[in-house]
Order: sequence, then C-alpha cells, then structure tokens
Amino acid sequence: MTKKDIVLRISDDTKIKQIDVKKVVQRTFDSIIESLRREEKIELRNFGVFKIKERRARTGRNPRTGEIVPVPSRKVVVFKPGLEMKQKIR
Repeated sequence: MTKKDIVLRISDDTKIKQIDVKKVVQRTFDSIIESLRREEKIELRNFGVFKIKERRARTGRNPRTGEIVPVPSRKVVVFKPGLEMKQKIR
C-alpha cells in the first residue's frame, strides 16, 4: 500500500477531496518524523509505538573480501505493534 492508496481510500470513505486528504496525511507523516528527530516516543493507541533506538558500534565483515570493518553506532526507528493490531493480524 502506498501513500496514494491511503489517500484514495480515505477520500472515498469520507467524500473529502483527495488534495485535502493528501495534505492531512502528509502533515501526519511530517509530524511523526519531526517527533522522531527530537527522539520523542510516538504512541498511537491500538496501533503501536514508534521510537528511536541506538544500535551500538560493532565490527562487521565485508562478505567479498573477508576484511573486518568497524560499523559505527547509529540511531534507528523501531516500531512495536499495539495489542489491537496484533489481534487483528492473527
């Protein structure tokens, strides 16, 4: 499913113009990204939680050459689904 699919589905269900729905959907995504940049946890009840997790530095290996390479620490976004989502997917 793409962002366009989401916009079309919401527009069809609510009879709101696609351009208006697209603005709201995009602003929602932008707000989520901005909050994650500030390392805030985003909790959407019955859907799930987005948060930033720091991966520690480690050593890796280049599969072609076998050379050992340092992999620096970095921040990644993690998502934990909510209880209702888990139940509906099962």
